[in-house]
Amino acid sequence: VQLQASGGGLVQPGGSLRLSCAVSGFTLDHPAVGWFRQAPGKEREPVACLSTLNDITYYPDFVKGRFTISGDKTKNTVYLELNNLRPEDTAVYYCGTDLGFSSSYALCHRDPTDRGQGTLVTVSS
Repeated sequence: VQLQASGGGLVQPGGSLRLSCAVSGFTLDHPAVGWFRQAPGKEREPVACLSTLNDITYYPDFVKGRFTISGDKTKNTVYLELNNLRPEDTAVYYCGTDLGFSSSYALCHRDPTDRGQGTLVTVSS
């Protein structure tokens, strides 16, 4: 099982980015896949999770409609659209999964058993 995140970079406040998570070793037809982030000195937190079984998504309250997670089964890729970015969104974003869970809510409330190295998102003017 491998997950590789990409698409991070430097963006101004209010800007947008699209992150990609290319997965291998499993297919996007059952497990939940999620995006998580960790800023320096802070704990890991979930950002968005997607059930590839039923396409149900879960977002924590702080996202408030700014982020959107989606998946492309034909490309084995999960995306995260980040809009209206704020300086406090600065963090390393990584994707993760736990093949034993298909619930997006469940994945976002546990540590993923498999995750990639992450991609840095910096929001600054």
